[in-house]
Amino acid sequence: MVEFPTAGLMNDDPRKLSALITRVADLAENHSVGSMILGLVAEEGDQTFPEFADFLQAALRVEDGIFRMTRERVLLHLTDLDPTRARVVFGRILDDFQDEFPAMSEPAFQVHYFEVKPGTKELRTKDILTEVFPPRLLH
Repeated sequence: MVEFPTAGLMNDDPRKLSALITRVADLAENHSVGSMILGLVAEEGDQTFPEFADFLQAALRVEDGIFRMTRERVLLHLTDLDPTRARVVFGRILDDFQDEFPAMSEPAFQVHYFEVKPGTKELRTKDILTEVFPPRLLH
């Protein structure tokens, strides 16, 4: 028998977000490794975005991470990249997705970047989330 996941299973456990932020903070503070955290936001009901999130998860390096907040919101962690390089890497992944899954229109979602610099001592989940998911996007 084939089981299909329910919509509720598309979101990750909140403990995973905590662990992800703790890892980012540890890399910055104890190992002097900077990171980029990206917030991706799609329109409600976007049919392509969940597919892109699956593709992203498969395309990431072992040291990177992804957290699915909702069907239309994803937090992405890219290790050891600066803002310029993170944009290049993300653009390459998006291009690969479009090559693999051609569609009538280009994927439409917003991307917000948050840099975690090497040596960062305090990193709060609340601060990151409000930066990568600005209040105007939380309607």
